[in-house]
Amino acid sequence: MKSISFLLLLVMMCFITYSCSLDPEDDGRMAIEEVFDKYNYTLNYVDICRSYIPQLSFDRNDGTALASYCDEAQDSYDNQSDAAVYKWYDDQASAINYPLNKTYNYWDEMFKGIKRCNIFLANIDHITFDMNEVERTGWIAEVRVMRAFYYLQLIKRFGGVPIMKDSYAVDHGYGSDVRNTFEECADFILEECDWALAVPESSDASIGFRWNVSDAERGKLTRGFAWAVKSEAVLYAASPLWSSNGTGKYTWAKATEITKAALDQLLAHGYELYNADVDPTVAQNAYAYYFITQSDPSRSIDKETIYQSQERLKIWSNAGVPITSGMSKAGPCPTQELIDAYEMADGTVPILGYSDANHLQPIVNTASSYDPDNPYENRDPRFYASIYYNGAVRNLRSPSGLKVMTYVGGNCEISDRVTDVRYTRTGYYMRKFNNNTSSSNANNDGYMSTFRLAEMYLNFAEAAYQANGPEAQVSSTVGGVSMSAKDAVDAVRARAGMPSLPAGLSKDDFEKRYRNERRIELAFEEHRFFDVRRWKILNETDKAVTGMRITQHEDGSYTYTRFKFDDRNTNTDKYLMYPVDETEASKMERLTGNDWQNPGW
Repeated sequence: MKSISFLLLLVMMCFITYSCSLDPEDDGRMAIEEVFDKYNYTLNYVDICRSYIPQLSFDRNDGTALASYCDEAQDSYDNQSDAAVYKWYDDQASAINYPLNKTYNYWDEMFKGIKRCNIFLANIDHITFDMNEVERTGWIAEVRVMRAFYYLQLIKRFGGVPIMKDSYAVDHGYGSDVRNTFEECADFILEECDWALAVPESSDASIGFRWNVSDAERGKLTRGFAWAVKSEAVLYAASPLWSSNGTGKYTWAKATEITKAALDQLLAHGYELYNADVDPTVAQNAYAYYFITQSDPSRSIDKETIYQSQERLKIWSNAGVPITSGMSKAGPCPTQELIDAYEMADGTVPILGYSDANHLQPIVNTASSYDPDNPYENRDPRFYASIYYNGAVRNLRSPSGLKVMTYVGGNCEISDRVTDVRYTRTGYYMRKFNNNTSSSNANNDGYMSTFRLAEMYLNFAEAAYQANGPEAQVSSTVGGVSMSAKDAVDAVRARAGMPSLPAGLSKDDFEKRYRNERRIELAFEEHRFFDVRRWKILNETDKAVTGMRITQHEDGSYTYTRFKFDDRNTNTDKYLMYPVDETEASKMERLTGNDWQNPGW
């Protein structure tokens, strides 16, 4: 019955059209009134509001992982002139043809979601049927958190955007419209989440805005989701790109308070870092296993996931290795810079930096056990969970069997055949999210999480070390335990099987270790692209990336030779933000008299 109602509602929604992103609905007012005359239609309208939550996968961005648009990866489509990622590397991006908008336009999609939420909120108080007030208020809370989330996705990419709290009338005058500041948008996001969290939680476990949902309610937003939105929003607001050089209202102290409260609330309500015992024929460790399993929203097993995309990834095909039958492309090939970032298993840093601008001369930490002639031994367990390297076991059920060999001439060789997208560009393939049993016969790969507990630990750690230093204890305002930035990072490392960070690090040294930890823990999860921007280090990270060409000798030994790709030229300040689509920006400039375009575009 619900599916039939949903289809009928979609037909009715066809009467509501949008001529462009900020335009109001043209007609369909009667259809909307009819929607809010019936319980099932209203419930399904909540589902429509929720349907704009992006499903994280490699099918957006012209079928390319966001990792390939930053220093995490060099994409195997880098020589396909019609590919969006090629245009990115070749600095062909413009406000008219922005590569990251090729198949999914966040400005359009998020504002559509916001409009749906506004329509719901404008009509829910005028329903003509009887319903439980707890359920009705729960719907309102969830939709307001959705709206906050959509604004978070916008400001991460575009900076400040117009705050639309109400549906635009057909005769709306655009001349008075403004782009609100990032800070004003952050205010609105936090206010929306706080309103929702202030709604009392019902004792009825099946209705209302709740901490806990059933497995049958996959996709429904929870109080944990609202706290995660707050944590990420305030972290971004306090970051160098958006904090007005530290003079804005979102200080690191303010961010510490909110990210600590978010973490404490999640821990108090049963969230835990995933750390199950794992069959070694299925995954190398708990970290690896987490990324090849679907979450259970009831959190009976997976207590780490706050919200998971519902689209199963196809790593075996879209970021696969050539020895997998039916794979289509190598996709995001991890860069040597990412490989260098993985610590040794004992916690020592193998590569301290580079003595040249091209990253071809690594500064090896002689105090570590790193061996340049055997570079993949004794690394952080997350390295083996995330990367296919030369000699990596392909099938965990047969550890002495088939291996991924990336040396020149190997079964997964790095190749000069740059038009063959099946082979690695860098000497590495991505393993994260890939179940080694996946193939054209069965896709058993994993899912991306929009929010998970490890990010919340790291968000707090970043704010806390910036505000108080690495080891100052931060007390809880909501009844949790005191914790330092180092404690939070160490918790994440412990789950991965890594030792704690050294005590007594200076703030600057801790920052280096923290940023590296975030890079490793959240690799390929669509964080790094934004992190290097909000830290304003894009000019340092994204100009030159390198790979490793491995040559095998007759005696079976290898020579490892680093090489550099052509400069990307997407590391200038204009790339700190997405451009507003030129059609939209020109229209709003014409109507308001103000330039709506982001700097440099």
